[in-house]
Amino acid sequence: MSLDMLLFIGSGVLLIAVLAARMGAWIGLPSLLIFLAVGMGLELLGYRMDDAELAHALGFAALVFILGEGGFTTRWADIRQALTVAALLATVGVIASVAAVAAFCHLVLHFPLPAAVLMGAVIAPTDSAAVFSVLRTVPLPAQIRATLEGESGLNDAPIVLLVGVATEWSLGRLPEGGPAAVAGIILLELVGGLALGAVVGWLGAKLLKGVALPASGLYPLGAMGIVVLAYGLGVFVHVSGFAAVYVCAVILGNSDLPHRAATRSFAEGIGWVSQIGLFIMLGMLSRPQRLTLESIGVGLLIGAFVTFVARPLSVFLCASWVRMPWRAQLFVSWAGLRGAVPIIMATVPLAARAPEADALFDAVLVYVVVFTLLQAPSLPWTARLFGVTTGDDPIDIGVEAAPLDRIQADFMQVTVPVGSRLNGVTLQELRLPRLTVVATIIREGAALPVDGATRIRAGDELLIVTPSRERQKVEERFRRVSASGRLASWLDR
Repeated sequence: MSLDMLLFIGSGVLLIAVLAARMGAWIGLPSLLIFLAVGMGLELLGYRMDDAELAHALGFAALVFILGEGGFTTRWADIRQALTVAALLATVGVIASVAAVAAFCHLVLHFPLPAAVLMGAVIAPTDSAAVFSVLRTVPLPAQIRATLEGESGLNDAPIVLLVGVATEWSLGRLPEGGPAAVAGIILLELVGGLALGAVVGWLGAKLLKGVALPASGLYPLGAMGIVVLAYGLGVFVHVSGFAAVYVCAVILGNSDLPHRAATRSFAEGIGWVSQIGLFIMLGMLSRPQRLTLESIGVGLLIGAFVTFVARPLSVFLCASWVRMPWRAQLFVSWAGLRGAVPIIMATVPLAARAPEADALFDAVLVYVVVFTLLQAPSLPWTARLFGVTTGDDPIDIGVEAAPLDRIQADFMQVTVPVGSRLNGVTLQELRLPRLTVVATIIREGAALPVDGATRIRAGDELLIVTPSRERQKVEERFRRVSASGRLASWLDR
């Protein structure tokens, strides 16, 4: 196939996926399943992905950008409160889930023990693509959202090693040193990846803040390049590249970078392209016509056990340490979405030609499709059912900032979303720092003259000039008022 024809077909598939995602949002269907269905349709038309090793490599590359997007859009103030439970879910929770699923597959479904452990490892991780894309459409308390996002951003690191070890075991090659050695390596790689990501993110933020690039579009490219560099360095020094990517992106996304909002928007666009390409590719790798009643039944049984037994057990073991309310535990258990990651992990034994790898891949595919279809659309309803939200949780504002060259000041653009408690607040009630000026408000496409009595409305864009040293205070003040209203200063005390 020529390059021109490849571009033509690729652009058509991309547009179909984008329009299908809009239709899916309208009917409440998760977009990732739409993309997977598009890939399956291409497979039935003869456009197949036959190389499991290539699919595995491309899948890992897509996950780098998806994790990067998730890190860029994660607020440190939110995830800091949930870091302990997220880390426990990504380690202790993963081990508990693998053990429970392996026992079920071995004792109930009569899998050989190596195959049972492999199945448990493959389906243990929650999926960053599913979590980041689905949860951010659901109004949730910041701590619960950060718990689920942090878990999905960190649990890929131990799973990659566990799946590799289980695959070798299924091929008859036992790991040296036994389980203790494997656990030590996992811990070392995870801690090393976290440390590496922190160092690369800190140095990258210093670099981007200290270099005046000739075009604003270079800042998002530079930030994404730093994130990919963190992954490459992690692979080179044999620590978790995925953990490094997520931590690096969180640090960059929470630093006072020039054109930070543009960087986040660029990362979101790259994340969407990666998700579309990833799920379409996995759909092309699948073989729907190969599914049998046995593989469908195995997938449904394992999915039901994970959803109603293994996942709640792992959440209880981890969340009890931080005294998470039982209603929140129930929701976190239900919202542990699986998506691309289990299917990508299923390509590891497929590429290694492990025994029954095709059957494992088919069962994982059935599990992911059926239970994502069951869980994802129900999240707003279950959040209200379990009492973790009333449906009116505050919606975060959008902030864009750029340095002014001739003076030590920044130009800020604050967008007020529908649902923000900034609605109705006067400029005087904001109590912004000294020398900070709201120059004008853009409302319905027109610039308005402003004074202290001017009231902010949902949909407004505020154009602000502030001394560079006060920028962080201004942004934090807007976020507090957006969350708590005009009495934010007293309510926060």
